[in-house]
Amino acid sequence: MTGAGTARGGVLTAGESLGLVVTDGPLHEQRTRVGFGGAESNVAIALSRLGVPVTWVSRLGHDPFGDLIARELRAEGVAVRAERSDADPTGLMVKERRPMGRSRVRYYRSTSAATRLAGADVTAEQLAQAAVVHLTGITTAISAGARSAVFDIARRARRAGALVSFDLNHRARLWDRAQAAETYRRMLPLTDVVFAGDDEARILFPDIEDPAELAAALGGLGPTEAVIKLGERGALARTAGGVHRRAAVAIDPVDTVGAGDGFVAGYLCELLAGAPVPVRLRTGTQVGAYACLGAGDWESMPTRADLLVPDTGDLVDR
Repeated sequence: MTGAGTARGGVLTAGESLGLVVTDGPLHEQRTRVGFGGAESNVAIALSRLGVPVTWVSRLGHDPFGDLIARELRAEGVAVRAERSDADPTGLMVKERRPMGRSRVRYYRSTSAATRLAGADVTAEQLAQAAVVHLTGITTAISAGARSAVFDIARRARRAGALVSFDLNHRARLWDRAQAAETYRRMLPLTDVVFAGDDEARILFPDIEDPAELAAALGGLGPTEAVIKLGERGALARTAGGVHRRAAVAIDPVDTVGAGDGFVAGYLCELLAGAPVPVRLRTGTQVGAYACLGAGDWESMPTRADLLVPDTGDLVDR
């Protein structure tokens, strides 16, 4: 077990982080970068940089990628609680960048250590100390056991008095839409704050076009807050107080991977601070924009001080 400590009063998140190999061409060439990424660890890093105590729970292999992930997350101030396995490896993603902005991505995760994530990996003490528990649809898709773990963690979190945040974060490669839709429908009654792209929300409501109506439909399944991520069109949130909208931030993106995770972190950061919904949306869109300004899943996530710098021509609210 790595880092048994728990971040008190902040956010707990559980899910898989993958080792990452990125090449600027075919894999046999020498221009290769090694790193890691995962929706939950991206959110954890972004929250930590914003000053929020955060704990990340997962399973990792006893291998170099597992060492890298644990080491780098700790360096980012994240409390890491990860069971280490000799039998099961850390999952891996290989991304080959191709001409014309294209990429070929291959995943090696079907037997990864994180597919064995269990509800018991999150302790009662951790849940009692967390204000928010953040989970994603990716973890529900990687294995039946991990899916059961997500439901167990959510139920226990609510009993412990924590808010449950759930990002659909749909991955079509991992499962079919019908199974995903059934899982999301079961998960939303256990959720307080749901995040979804408008295309993801239409997995549940294919006949609804309007984002505000999608948010209302998601809220009708249980969550008190439904947040729709609209990419370059901004975001909106529907709560008991009505519908709030926020325009996107004008940027020249370098790499959009991690933008949605950055948005979630910014929104949750302000929720924990007791800020009103418009402020949550503002910070979410700002953090999501920063995430796009450099290569990598999480490397460009901002600090709170970054967000206090006056907007310039490269980062301006529309």
